Amino acid sequence: MKPITLTLSALTLLSLTLFVPSAGAEERPNIVWLLSEDNSVHYLRLYREPIAKTPAIEALAKQGLVFDHAFSCAPVCSVARTTLMSGILAPRAGFQFHRKQELARLPDSLQLFPAYLREAGYYTTNLSKKDYNVTEGKVWDASSKKASWRNRPTPDTPFFHMQSIAICHESSLHFPPSDIEQNQVENDPTKVSPAPYHPDNETFRFTQARYIDQIQKMDRAVGGVVNRLREDGLLDNTLIFYFGDHGGVLPRSKGYLYETGLHVPLVVYVPEKWRDSLSVQAGDRRRGFVRFVDLGPTVLNLAGLPVPDTMDGRPILGAGVDTKEVESRNTTLGYADRFDEKSDFCRSLRIGDWKYIRNYQPYLPDGLNNNYRYKQLAYSNWRELYVSGELNKAQRAFFEPKPVEALHYLPDDPFEVDNLAGSADHEEKLQQMRQALTEKLKSLPDLSFYPESEIIASALPNATDYGRKKSGEISELIDIANLALEPSEEARDQVLEELHSNNPWKRYWAVLVTASWSKLDAETTARLMELTHDSNNLVRVRAAESLCRDADNEWDPRPTLYHVLETTDSPSEVLLTLNAIVYLRDHATRLDFDLSSLNIGAVNSEVERFLIYLNRPSPFRPLR
Repeated sequence: MKPITLTLSALTLLSLTLFVPSAGAEERPNIVWLLSEDNSVHYLRLYREPIAKTPAIEALAKQGLVFDHAFSCAPVCSVARTTLMSGILAPRAGFQFHRKQELARLPDSLQLFPAYLREAGYYTTNLSKKDYNVTEGKVWDASSKKASWRNRPTPDTPFFHMQSIAICHESSLHFPPSDIEQNQVENDPTKVSPAPYHPDNETFRFTQARYIDQIQKMDRAVGGVVNRLREDGLLDNTLIFYFGDHGGVLPRSKGYLYETGLHVPLVVYVPEKWRDSLSVQAGDRRRGFVRFVDLGPTVLNLAGLPVPDTMDGRPILGAGVDTKEVESRNTTLGYADRFDEKSDFCRSLRIGDWKYIRNYQPYLPDGLNNNYRYKQLAYSNWRELYVSGELNKAQRAFFEPKPVEALHYLPDDPFEVDNLAGSADHEEKLQQMRQALTEKLKSLPDLSFYPESEIIASALPNATDYGRKKSGEISELIDIANLALEPSEEARDQVLEELHSNNPWKRYWAVLVTASWSKLDAETTARLMELTHDSNNLVRVRAAESLCRDADNEWDPRPTLYHVLETTDSPSEVLLTLNAIVYLRDHATRLDFDLSSLNIGAVNSEVERFLIYLNRPSPFRPLR
């Protein structure tokens, strides 16, 4: 180990000479990250008129860069932040689930990027949210609500400071109905513009106005940090990055792979003395795509440090960066798996103005219950209007099955309501996007083609090594999953073959394919019935889901699902089973599920959230 350590140290020292600013080679920039929680581009005047006024952020933009296409890779905090700090894509490293049940470990050759800064002499501080899904290591000199660059050992010590601003977090929209009655907002609810998939009513307008209020308060907090840097005489040698940690919190944003969940603001303040060396002109706007995996490598590059080969990202600023090449970048991957207790499996790929979404469990509606999400009045109001039949087609879609795949041309369809996947005019583009996503997921490889319980049992802590060993099998599972893209009559024979496979995960995915079919034939139904007694618990659960989607099948899934709940020792298997029960109770069967007498041994906080919800009557309809 000593020779390796010495080599890395030598590379680090050598690299410090690579970034040579106009102010002199001995100087290294201070770098500050200001993250606003739960914030997409859609509500900032800097990106769209006329919405939230953000004079502090706009002032930073006038002295630096605005990136028009910056993207979180996941629409939820722990997955997004771990992606941000590691520089690698979550599905290949096993940290794609929010909230973590087990910590993953980064590849042996990789640390969270502030650790490299710290080793190179930077003073690293975090105020104060972390929320990582991987083991942390020695990253911060200080991480607390009092962490500050002001505590660095000498005035000449360069620093990296990260600060999260929670003012516009999802919890800020957890308010009582009395707030609406009293009109407790600064912005006028009558002047906002609801999205086309939202009901246009008092609740949604007030909620949007309240959210804009919070964004403006967040902007004032950004200004406060900038003022402290100015008071300390540090602005001339400090690069300031402002960005959202993922999309916003109006319904159908945070937690979903739409642009409102992924497309975030990114502004970089660049002091005058650094502009020439960074090829920056004050007030520039850049259109090249920036992903969260790129931001850690960018900081390392700006500090004159090498970027580890194991990172998936590439710098957007600093030595060796070709501005034209950065401007040519046009691709970003999005991922959504389990968020809190609610599970789904979706991937998105944006290439330029085209957006492709693949729903691997399309029968699960976006509006499937999540206890925390439905604390927001707008969510519960939306659900009530759905049940009462007062919504139009675009507004109803949130509570109904999703398409297996969706294709959107964003200039014409910025809110992703017009699915072009079934259009003959766009068949060639659909095939291109479909193939590009498939190739990307195979190249990772994407570990989510195994259920979370299997990843915990077999892949952790070193999931990247596991993925490399299993890449061939994962590729085969992806091919099986893609049979859902073919007409059922064409895919039937191959699906039946996989339903009889000796590999449980091939059976698992073959079952999921059948769950995307509108009708089951007799032979498939018979095999699914057999699989409700499969040796693999989750094959049983998926078979029960699929059988219950056939309106002509009156088979009762409850004994199968209750058996899994009472016999498994895996909280992850319990979660996926309860997720199925919520779907079946609220959306598919109208059955009553009485869990009160069951002996469920594998319980954690997410399981408890499901049990609380399932012990109440369904909000969708009276139970029979």
